Amino acid sequence: MDPLFDKTIGMLSTMLDYQSRRHKIVASNIANIDTPQYTAKDLVFHMELDDALRRHDKPVVVRSNEKHFPGALGQPDNGNLEIVDSGEKVDIDGEMGKLAENHLMYNMTAELLARKFRSLNTVLKEVK
Repeated sequence: MDPLFDKTIGMLSTMLDYQSRRHKIVASNIANIDTPQYTAKDLVFHMELDDALRRHDKPVVVRSNEKHFPGALGQPDNGNLEIVDSGEKVDIDGEMGKLAENHLMYNMTAELLARKFRSLNTVLKEVK
């Protein structure tokens, strides 16, 4: 990652990607509520995080290219994100709650990213 941008920008960008993908899945659940035999799906990340916190493991960072910085946060490893089928019929109230929560998290993450860029902009203007 470019030295101008720190780990925070990479992390916030990754969170926006995750929340965007989750929004599509939850919206798909809502759109298919009347489809026979359709079961709710969700993008699993929280379970991975909870498992790692319980085990007190440190995340393993793998360099897939020698040009990558060692230990740097990069794009999300899509192997950690998994679409799981709940096996249950779609519950509209639950799905709308997930959609609202995800929307709020996306907006908060976008605002944090915008503030980060504004602070960089301020720094660059002061250097002139």
